[in-house]
Amino acid sequence: MNKMTPRINSIDEYKIAYQKSVDNPEAFWSEIADTFTWRKKWDSVLQWDFKKPEVKWFVNGKLNITENVLDRHLATRASQTAIIWEGNKPDEGTRKLTYAELHEQVCRFANVLLSLGVEKGDRVCIYMPMIPELAIAVLATARICAVHSVVFAGFSSRALADRILDADAKIVITADGFFRGEKNVALKDIADEALKECGGVKNVVVYQRTLQNIQWNAERDLWWHELMQNANTENVATETDSEDPLFILYTSGSTGKPKGIMHTCGGYMVYAEYSFRNVFQYNEGDIYWCTADIGWVTGHSYIVYGPLLAGATTLMFEGIPTYPDAGRFWDVVDKHQVNIFYTAPTAIRSLESFGTEPVYKRNLSSLNVLGTVGEPINVEAWEWYHEHVGKKQCPIVDTWWQTETGGIMISPLAGIIETKPSYATLPLPGVQPCLLDENGKEITETVGEGRLCIKFPWPSMARSIWGDHERFRQTYFSTFENKYFTGDGCRRDADGYYRITGRVDDIIIVSGHNLGTAEIENSIDEHEEVCETAVVGYPHAIKGFAVYAYVQLYSHVTKQPDVLRKEITELVSKTIGAIAKPDKIQFVNGLPKTRSGKIMRRILRKIAEGDTSNLGDTSTLLDPSVVDDIKAGALH
Repeated sequence: MNKMTPRINSIDEYKIAYQKSVDNPEAFWSEIADTFTWRKKWDSVLQWDFKKPEVKWFVNGKLNITENVLDRHLATRASQTAIIWEGNKPDEGTRKLTYAELHEQVCRFANVLLSLGVEKGDRVCIYMPMIPELAIAVLATARICAVHSVVFAGFSSRALADRILDADAKIVITADGFFRGEKNVALKDIADEALKECGGVKNVVVYQRTLQNIQWNAERDLWWHELMQNANTENVATETDSEDPLFILYTSGSTGKPKGIMHTCGGYMVYAEYSFRNVFQYNEGDIYWCTADIGWVTGHSYIVYGPLLAGATTLMFEGIPTYPDAGRFWDVVDKHQVNIFYTAPTAIRSLESFGTEPVYKRNLSSLNVLGTVGEPINVEAWEWYHEHVGKKQCPIVDTWWQTETGGIMISPLAGIIETKPSYATLPLPGVQPCLLDENGKEITETVGEGRLCIKFPWPSMARSIWGDHERFRQTYFSTFENKYFTGDGCRRDADGYYRITGRVDDIIIVSGHNLGTAEIENSIDEHEEVCETAVVGYPHAIKGFAVYAYVQLYSHVTKQPDVLRKEITELVSKTIGAIAKPDKIQFVNGLPKTRSGKIMRRILRKIAEGDTSNLGDTSTLLDPSVVDDIKAGALH
């Protein structure tokens, strides 16, 4: 059996490990990294300077991450299931890939990419449904040391084009379509629309999922199955440096343009495996299911890389929790005897609304650990999840982390750290959080509330924004000196437990997904009748937060409000994706602005929440009367 990273087994072991990680981080992480396969060991463990910012882990170490994901497991677990796949329709059956089969498929597709001229450092855009071929494409790209950029299949053609162009992708990998509930989504058509603007793309590889008719460009498009048919099953992984780029993942930016968050190979590998093993308290043979999409960072770290690095069996699901009925999640848990289940609070709240009957009709006795991700889980949903899904026997790991952090940062370790509803609890070893007041002074008392920052590097942190390092510095390292600023507000209690209180910047977390207000505003402003827009989030029973848009129209507009709302909603769906659609659109005569022209979103946020009792001092606004008009027309 391969040597694996250490697992913490008690609260005392956690305290010892955490203290060591703070007192001597280089020795701590060196010991953990030593359990992986390296072509060449590192010269030094860490070099860092948050002012630049520049962070390097396992400096000059040489490796290939897929040798650790796949090759090193073949001697001991070749016949073990690596991926279980459940399709959208329950009667479609299950696909299973062993580690040996996954290795062969990854080698084949790595050779396909090489045959298409993809070289080390080239960017490969992957726009695919939740099928095993998505994971195969990700790992094959990493195997040849190209850089994968996975774009969520729910994004529009405009959003896809923006991401292809920003990364300057050479190849796009997609599918003819995919199934989502009752829908058949024409994915290739969306990709074709995006590619009208992307002249740098040499080839499009298309996986046949739905067998629907699609447009075909004979000079550019290639079938996955035809390319794979004759591809060699052997591929020697390309050597990469620890700090070479592994992937780009785009997240919404507060300035409108999506940010290409760039992660590198060595540190990300070490932290993804270590955090997976310890947070979920993974035991050999456990069946693990994360319900996220690989188009988001959760899917990267905790469907593909973390579990497979640990030699686990990871489950991929194409469908939705309510199709064909609200018991679908629990059917899958029962069918595959899932031990560890990791989902979003949005999904839990949605399923809670259907009552407990769908839960109690299934056998969930296999479950040992429950987890949540994407946003803080509210107390009511936590208690429902604990009582009805976990039968009060399963610890819940309420995980806090970000696309930029690469891995879970603050969370209970299942069964080790005592949980507290709505609290992410304590930092993982190697993570040094701090709370700062608005002046940048650290709150040193145990109990306090402020802006959550991290004061020391951790291995899986992002290294840059693709093509714009100055934006990376400005976004994360300029607000507070020598600190990584998360953008989150946070409260710390007498036990030293951390509770995330929400974003303090212009990001809305909708159904666990970060949406930049500026990106949505820019989309709405493209409507020819719209003069100006301000977007805020407001509490929503299922989504956590929803989008409220205040829209100022030009004076000459004659269209009916309902017609305009429909057009605006369709425009946002087309330019960003359905996930960003405003739930409420209020037409206003003006927006509350300071004399310097800044929109006071704080006021708009309170009105959207229905809290107008204390809007603060509005006398400094350019036109204070607009606030009364907005209050009078608020949609509640």
